[in-house]
Amino acid sequence: MTETETKAYDVVVLGAGPVGENVADRTRAAGLTTAVVEGELVGGECSYWACMPSKALLRPVIARADARRVPGLSQSVQGPLDASAVLAHRDYYTSNWRDDGQVGWLDSIGADLYRGHGRLTGPRTVTVTGPDGGDRTLTARHAVAVCTGSRAALPGLPGLDEVRPWTSREATSSKNVPGRLIVVGGGVVATEMATVWQALGSKVTMLVRGKGLLARMEPFAGELVAEALTEAGADVRTGTSVKSVTRENGTLVAVTDTGDRVEADEILFATGRAPRTDDLGLETIGLEPGSWLDVDDSLRVTGHDWLYAVGDVNQRALLTHQGKYQARIAGAAIAARATGETLLAQPWGAHAATADHAAVPQVVFTDPEAAAVGLSLAEAEQAGHRVKAVDVDLSTVAGAGLYADGYKGRARMVVDVEDEILRGVTLVGPGVGELIHSATIAVAGRVPIGRLWHAVPSYPTISEVWLRLLESYRDA
Repeated sequence: MTETETKAYDVVVLGAGPVGENVADRTRAAGLTTAVVEGELVGGECSYWACMPSKALLRPVIARADARRVPGLSQSVQGPLDASAVLAHRDYYTSNWRDDGQVGWLDSIGADLYRGHGRLTGPRTVTVTGPDGGDRTLTARHAVAVCTGSRAALPGLPGLDEVRPWTSREATSSKNVPGRLIVVGGGVVATEMATVWQALGSKVTMLVRGKGLLARMEPFAGELVAEALTEAGADVRTGTSVKSVTRENGTLVAVTDTGDRVEADEILFATGRAPRTDDLGLETIGLEPGSWLDVDDSLRVTGHDWLYAVGDVNQRALLTHQGKYQARIAGAAIAARATGETLLAQPWGAHAATADHAAVPQVVFTDPEAAAVGLSLAEAEQAGHRVKAVDVDLSTVAGAGLYADGYKGRARMVVDVEDEILRGVTLVGPGVGELIHSATIAVAGRVPIGRLWHAVPSYPTISEVWLRLLESYRDA
């Protein structure tokens, strides 16, 4: 195809991260011709700068922490981690930042890849500026899906650009362990990266504007994670804002709102995300550049019957697994509309992303892990549900004691006392990330409390916490 040619497809997907890949997979499976446009690496943020590298970095950290709690093994793992081996493990899981394998997968499903920056230049029209500077025009008979994700949002501090701060990308891809690291923020990226770099040998100082860590979870989740980070040697300061950042003779200096000077080698700002929609040509179709895109439950953009926004860009749930879930919904909806099928509008149907509202799971891979699905107690009350919180100390569960000496953890289920279903579940403790799917099924499926009694947990596993929670609810 020459630079001046226009090529038509049934579907054009902007962004080849996990979300865009899944949209393409579903539309190709339905027999629709599909083009995928990507300006960076096929596989996106998750594969190279988020989920995969962060978990590869965290796995040795968590495995060592777990081993240190097991009699007969603890004395064998008291030394430092081999940082070079951990970083090499991370590099392996990012394929050394090469996307050959993911490109091969796109080829295998029959999607056409266009490398370059894609912009909307009108309804159903995308112009791709390639690495050579040439433009190609793609038109979509049925749908354009915006799957461009989000980027780190940096605060407007004077001189911040000059100090070259880390974002999540630098934090997951650094080739060296900084001697001292400041982490600004208290959310998922902040806590996970503080866990990694403290364990690899950095002296970590966390500067958290809010009252505690993991503010979107139950308060006890952040409290237990902060306690563990402090025990590991991190300096966790809450209620603290950064007013300025400079480099003085090579040393980074952050000044807080209380006038404290904190010195470090690097500083990570993990203070939120912004949509990658600022240079997508949204203005050509009457939308605001740089904005989050409002969608219905089939992920179609409000007011545009051909445009879909899937994953982070719609701000419904900034999580890879939820984005992939949305992609499956969007792909099914695009295919149904393209072939004239009736869109199934009922909740939990093939074309409705209802779980984005009620049953969004998340795991924070710190030590201890924190996992949650659905609503917290405060969120349930704010939503007008009549609820009751049921708490269990995980150390009372036989499987937890076998998992680790001195096991510390807590579980909470938020019960709707009128419908007798679960509105939310939160688990904090070593290994609890593997329990959250059972909670997700209970919340998403609106499984009645009476029926949960008959889902018998195996003994002795940590999952026996379900029995303890149900007993506590019954006996309260």
